Amino acid sequence: MKTKEIREFSINEIEKQLRDVRTELLSMQLRKNTGQLERPHRLRELRHTVARLETIKREKSVA
Repeated sequence: MKTKEIREFSINEIEKQLRDVRTELLSMQLRKNTGQLERPHRLRELRHTVARLETIKREKSVA
């Protein structure tokens, strides 16, 4: 998910995306621990997405 796309979301939509991404991240971390993860690079992408969502959410709440 690109930063430009995230900036178009409302705070509620950002929070929903955060829940979804964190759920997916947790699921992938569990699969990694059991050795069933097919795309390990996706973990890094999800962590970066969470950081982007949190940053933009904070920017919007301060503004």
